[in-house]
Amino acid sequence: MTRRHRTRTALVVIAAAVVLALLVTSGASALVVRRPLPDVQGTQVIDGLDADVEVTRDARGVPTIVAESPYDLFLAQGYVSAQDRFFQMDYRRHVTAGRLAELVGADEAAIEADKVIRTLGWRRVAEQEWDLLSQDTRDHLQAYADGVNAYLEDRDPGSIAMEYTVLGLRVPQDAPEAWDPIDSLAWLKAMAWDLRANYDRELSRAQTYRFVQDVARVEELFPPYPQDRNQPIVTAADAATDAFSVASTADLDLNDAGLQDALASADRALAAVPHLVGDGDGIGSNSWVVAGEHTASGKPILANDPHMGISAPGIWSQVGLRCAEVTDACPFDASGFSLAGLPGVVIGHNGQLAWGLTNMGADVTDFFLERVEDGEVLVDGERTRLDVRTETIEVAGGDDVEIEIRSTRHGPIVSDVLELPDVQRAPVPDDAPGLRFEVALAWTALTPGRTGDAIIAMMTAQDAADIAAAATLLEVPAQNIVFATTDGHIGYQAPGRIPVRGAVAGPVPSDGTWPRPGWDSRYDWQGWVDPATMPRLLDPPEGFVVAANQAVTPLGVGPFLAEDTDYGYRSQRIRDLLTERIESGQGLDVATVAELQTDVRSPYAQVLVPALLDVDVEDPFDVAGQRLLRDWDQKMDVDSAGAMYFAAVWADVLEMTFADDLPEGHAPTGDSRWLEVVRGMLDDPTSAWWDDRSTPGVVEGRDDVLARALVAARRQLTAQIGSRTSDWEWGLLHTAAPQHPVLGGDGVPRVLHRLVNPAPQRVGGGSSIVDATSWDAATGSFAVTSASSMRMVVDLGDLDSSTWVNLTGTSGHPASKHYDDQFEAWAQGRQFPWPYSPAAVGADAVDRQTLVPVED
Repeated sequence: MTRRHRTRTALVVIAAAVVLALLVTSGASALVVRRPLPDVQGTQVIDGLDADVEVTRDARGVPTIVAESPYDLFLAQGYVSAQDRFFQMDYRRHVTAGRLAELVGADEAAIEADKVIRTLGWRRVAEQEWDLLSQDTRDHLQAYADGVNAYLEDRDPGSIAMEYTVLGLRVPQDAPEAWDPIDSLAWLKAMAWDLRANYDRELSRAQTYRFVQDVARVEELFPPYPQDRNQPIVTAADAATDAFSVASTADLDLNDAGLQDALASADRALAAVPHLVGDGDGIGSNSWVVAGEHTASGKPILANDPHMGISAPGIWSQVGLRCAEVTDACPFDASGFSLAGLPGVVIGHNGQLAWGLTNMGADVTDFFLERVEDGEVLVDGERTRLDVRTETIEVAGGDDVEIEIRSTRHGPIVSDVLELPDVQRAPVPDDAPGLRFEVALAWTALTPGRTGDAIIAMMTAQDAADIAAAATLLEVPAQNIVFATTDGHIGYQAPGRIPVRGAVAGPVPSDGTWPRPGWDSRYDWQGWVDPATMPRLLDPPEGFVVAANQAVTPLGVGPFLAEDTDYGYRSQRIRDLLTERIESGQGLDVATVAELQTDVRSPYAQVLVPALLDVDVEDPFDVAGQRLLRDWDQKMDVDSAGAMYFAAVWADVLEMTFADDLPEGHAPTGDSRWLEVVRGMLDDPTSAWWDDRSTPGVVEGRDDVLARALVAARRQLTAQIGSRTSDWEWGLLHTAAPQHPVLGGDGVPRVLHRLVNPAPQRVGGGSSIVDATSWDAATGSFAVTSASSMRMVVDLGDLDSSTWVNLTGTSGHPASKHYDDQFEAWAQGRQFPWPYSPAAVGADAVDRQTLVPVED
């Protein structure tokens, strides 16, 4: 099992099962389940408003808010957000503040999560950011908080969300605290955490070394980006040369048992953090923008679908935010996807510009190995006192937990947060030196920044210069920005706060891919990459830009951003599809671009199937499975037998090849890195990786492993589905099943489980495929772990012709018809009309609500 899957993705709530079952299935359900549904029609008096605000909702419950002033606009957004999704907001703020146990009680996973997040100090950093923000942004955050609190006023917990009633059966549930603007800023830390790029790989390298004992051999499992086959976002001609000079660290014995214990303990601690956006190598995104010369409308088209974890409710909330009259005093006229708990539109468009975001994969974290004793840390041969603070975790219905948090100049020590089980910890010799290893985490998000300003700036951006200005503020998480304008321009901008690392000679790379010796200041970060040098594009000659988590620039070009990125199979497939369409002379339109978002051709099949067809399989029963691959079109369609069989073969190839060589928790996930690893090994049939070390006296080669995988997959699917391959369909195993973060896991009554978790949907696609419904080969399951959290296609020639779809729905109330009313369409690759102009929004309105101020 992979490191991240040791973490529970849903917190278990163990309540009185019989009582709950009766509660949810009896007449009391109308009170418990439907009582929190908001009133979205008529007139409602809201304290704090200066003038009337109009809120219309379409057939899927998507609100468009029209106000006279920015204060009223964001206050109304806060009010509407609380109407639809307050429990999700409250859960998020408890997680980001390290206060989850206050909400759910004495749950072990919650307490562990609180310990780690308090150590990281997400909310402490958010508090420090407040004074850095512009006054306008602070005003918008305060207005949003005022709107949330206006909704909460005089409401008991059960009338806000049914989750409070259910949780109240186990632990006391007081009225929710008032919303604070810092609650919104702290959410940005959770988003940055889940999108922080390579820390998993950094730990994995160091822990794998203990098994492999060879740096070069470990690096074979982390091959360089294949820039000769998968083009980066920006070519060498578009970026100046100023690359990191790859060097190495000295004086670092990765075999040291104490060092490996510290790494394992840090690994365990960081695995305890709940993932509010998603986790793992499936977390990425597709985005592209096509110039008007290649579109049917003659104006640009922009597409974006961020790949994140799947949950119920989904990550995004759709919203339109419009000033009644767009002026310098009230400049907002944006529509798109927001995050419940955060004012504004994060991805979307205004009247002049559309923008999309994908994870850049910049290396913004480093693990520093520290030598610590008696509250002091070694630095350049001298000892320096650690920073130490004590915090108290309150536990609903249980005893408080006090923790001591220690930090070095690099960041918080994470290797002492959770105890490593004694069975894993190496024995310490009696004559061991007093200094012990600890692991500190350096992370750019722990330096206060102005990402809150960036979100507001993007909403009003008009051109490339505005995007560049917003990018200097978008420090974490580092996100690729693609954009297009109604006057015909397209472009790309790389933002982010990226550390500059010093190069020091030695046996292990020091480019941020391996832990660094914290006792030598030569390895400290040297500052930040100058924002003016970050890669960018404006109206490239080929007429399109694709940013889908691939390398930003070729090796040795531009500022050093990362060594560990996605390997570019998705991005190259998008480039190839766009090129084919353009060369055919057919202009792209919204429908054809939306269709490209659901392309399911497998790069894994292109690499592996020829080799699988070349090996000999003796038993006719097993040959029938191999024959599926011969006739298969190499597309991971939902109803494809070949797709199901190939996925099973791929999982078996990975297990048979690497299970004997890797430490627990670091088994192959099957993402694009492992595709690139296996692709390189296919040309080396006697590679030591193919050999199974658990079979002494027998040396396996490539063909042995491939043949065994073909046979094993045939037998496994026969046992699971049946012997007739005509009954096999990829979607039978590959399902998307969003879970409620608190009530959706094991340990709750089945009837409640069905209420809060949408019915699973069969889907096509897979990891590193354009339709990126990722699954983790290390789990033994083909279930979707991350996917397109939304899809949108924006036509800059006619904004009302744009389309969008959310993963689940607009509402966070399980009893609402809008809780999951977009899920089936999402699974089928369909999108809905996205009205923008006042006339189109008015014509689409189903519910109309007027928020009015209190009369004097």
